[in-house]
Amino acid sequence: MNKTKRPEDSFTIMNELVLPNDTNTLNNLMGGRLLHWMDIAAAISAQKHCNRIVVTASVDNVSFKQPIKLGDVITIEAKVTRSFNTSVEVRLDVWAQNIPSGTKVKSNEAYYTFVAVDQSGRTIPVPELKPETPEELELFAGALRRRQLRLVLAGKMQPDDAVELKALFAKS
Repeated sequence: MNKTKRPEDSFTIMNELVLPNDTNTLNNLMGGRLLHWMDIAAAISAQKHCNRIVVTASVDNVSFKQPIKLGDVITIEAKVTRSFNTSVEVRLDVWAQNIPSGTKVKSNEAYYTFVAVDQSGRTIPVPELKPETPEELELFAGALRRRQLRLVLAGKMQPDDAVELKALFAKS
């Protein structure tokens, strides 16, 4: 089996400058452009973990907390939070920085899921992930609930089988 890896092994930082071609008529970054950049950063992170080709399997809800403006520098940080049999979950944090004003704000966060494939496009096992810090342990634990929610919403798991997810709503 593949060797165990740490979340920091997959850590990826990607920077982009918001140019006129990236914006809408209000000079705000188009959401689709940001999702494209996030997909690239997340794929790089997943590939670092898997040492394989990966394909996007799902993108969780992405909320835009505030507009990103023309001329802002976007920093996308991505890191694998958990691996399953053939897939990995990647957490992304997006920051928008206006260099002239010296402001930097968190604009987005999301989780992307990738599946590792061989040259023929068949799924293959991925390395185990060993979280080390308290934050990594928390993200690791939450990944199982997020995965179950994705599977339920996609119709690939019955709600009654989502044990960890149901535990969130159980009365003590």
